[in-house]
Amino acid sequence: MSVPTIVLFLLSGLFLGWSLGANDAANVFGTAVGSRMIGFRTAAAVTAAFVMLGAVLEGDGATRTLESLGAVRSLSGSFVVALAAAVTVTLMTRAGLPVSTSQAIVGGILGWNLYHGSPIDEDALLRIVTGWAAGPILAGLLAAGLFLAVRAWARRSRIHILEWDAATRIALLVVGAFGAYSLGANNIANVVGVFVPVSPFHDFQIGPLAVDAARPLFLVGAAAIGVGIFTDSRRVMRTVGHDLFRLTPIAALVAVAAESVVLYLFASGALRARLIGAGLPAFPLVPISSSQVVIGAVLGIGLAKGRRGVRFGLLGKIAAGWAVTPLLAALLCFAALAALR
Repeated sequence: MSVPTIVLFLLSGLFLGWSLGANDAANVFGTAVGSRMIGFRTAAAVTAAFVMLGAVLEGDGATRTLESLGAVRSLSGSFVVALAAAVTVTLMTRAGLPVSTSQAIVGGILGWNLYHGSPIDEDALLRIVTGWAAGPILAGLLAAGLFLAVRAWARRSRIHILEWDAATRIALLVVGAFGAYSLGANNIANVVGVFVPVSPFHDFQIGPLAVDAARPLFLVGAAAIGVGIFTDSRRVMRTVGHDLFRLTPIAALVAVAAESVVLYLFASGALRARLIGAGLPAFPLVPISSSQVVIGAVLGIGLAKGRRGVRFGLLGKIAAGWAVTPLLAALLCFAALAALR
């Protein structure tokens, strides 16, 4: 297959990566930008850099689970699935809603399977859906607990307000970088996961380092995410970090910390192996919704503060977007396949 043809078929994956960057970057630094502790350009640069690191170093685990859901065994089919997901995410982004790219790509794969009558791995689907449900609940509980603990500690400390402000800004950058790394490790599966079984690249060697065929896909997909972050993520950052619930700097730090931990739990194969080796329960490696996770964290903080200021009407609108996303992606994929045939 010629290089122009390969690039053409990868365009939908790049479009999806751009859409994820435009939408899901809000889930890492939206709370910090919304609370005006960090500028948008700084947040975008840190997110883009660490998303790329996370994708290249630890993007395998969630990608394998997504592949088992229903592998698309042709490059043209992968193009259609990714395009349906990208269009869905873009439409939701234009509406200012932090939707789930994970749900969009899963919806696209299900649309492919339904059109071709292919079997769906029910175990993989159950693990993914369970991750969608567990992610925001875990983030909400973790964020509420952390917020109450940090608030109690802050009230007892005698740190000057200016020192506290400077320390919070640095902490937001550090935690945000970890969140971006976790986002890349977990959500790169959504961008290029459907292309991995039919990757146009080959394994190669760089000195003693062996590089598998999926790694260049992860790098290209992460670069597309970075472009999306810089060009079109400001609107959704405002929705997450300002409109749903107005966060203090401390609350913003707690929300990002809770989101980062939860995303990493569902992304890191190394952490999973350590937990299993220690006889502890481990989380499935599945692509979960960073949108749902961060909103779960924000809602947990709001409830910990006595529900004052939580805009439940907007929360309902966001939840409706989550419900529509996989259905719309599946419908678009099914319709596109029918039209192309």
